[in-house]
Amino acid sequence: MSKQQGGDAGGAGRRAGRLARLRAVVADGSMLRLRDAAELLGVSEMTVRRDLTALPSRLACLGGYVFRVEAAGSAPRYALDAENASHIQPKQEAARRAAAVVEPEDSIFIDCGTTMPHLATALPSGHLTVVCYALNIAEIVCRRPDTQVVLLGGLYYPSSVTFYGEETLGQLRRLAIAKAFISAGGVDFERGVSCSHFHEVPVKQAAMSRARHSYLVADSSKFGQIRPAAFARLDAFERVFTDDGLPAAHRARLESLSAAHAGSSVDRARRPGPRRNLQVRETTLNRRAAAPNEEEST
Repeated sequence: MSKQQGGDAGGAGRRAGRLARLRAVVADGSMLRLRDAAELLGVSEMTVRRDLTALPSRLACLGGYVFRVEAAGSAPRYALDAENASHIQPKQEAARRAAAVVEPEDSIFIDCGTTMPHLATALPSGHLTVVCYALNIAEIVCRRPDTQVVLLGGLYYPSSVTFYGEETLGQLRRLAIAKAFISAGGVDFERGVSCSHFHEVPVKQAAMSRARHSYLVADSSKFGQIRPAAFARLDAFERVFTDDGLPAAHRARLESLSAAHAGSSVDRARRPGPRRNLQVRETTLNRRAAAPNEEEST
């Protein structure tokens, strides 16, 4: 056996040992906070996440908690944990840019997904009201000082660690939101903006309709991708926050949109239907009308 093979085998053995310890801790059906799991094992939180995705373990990590998966078929279809460990730097870059537009006393909506925790972490100091429906977001903003948190209720969906139901939409209709930060799994110029879960669509659309400003936060890996649940056109957003890794072809397409709409009037109405500015980092693109597709909400 070569030294490299021996090292790989040793690493796999250590990983298996860590997973065995975690299984023992949550064997009674309890949940272990991710940071406590990392402290218990003497490794980083990212190492725990990688362990859970590298080997079949009958364990999952959602919303910042490690827990036992009861049956092989009960694991979430959307690999939230694997997504958490991918494209971290671009997600942080996009999130930091989005957080820069938040001002003290703002009432903001933060969407679900694996980019938004970076936004929640990057929020500036000062009093804020944060509306959310995902546990991994609530866990972060609840620790912020001088922050009023509105966690929308409903039926819990482990696949995206979110809550959804008629009460979710009812709560949103009663709220005034200054800025909505929306995530996406796919951004396509022809087919629009999409995500992996259909139950997220009505929440995203309701938040956009209640917000004075709607922003898309998506790292460059999402461009050119299409997910099954479409919820908006790209020009439904006043600004798009992404990272410097956006491919040249997509950047050129955005620039062509900017040229095509140059000189159009700007309407900063509350609903995402009339014209707005669409800004990609520092580029301003005038917005066309975008009415939500009713079939996308089913």
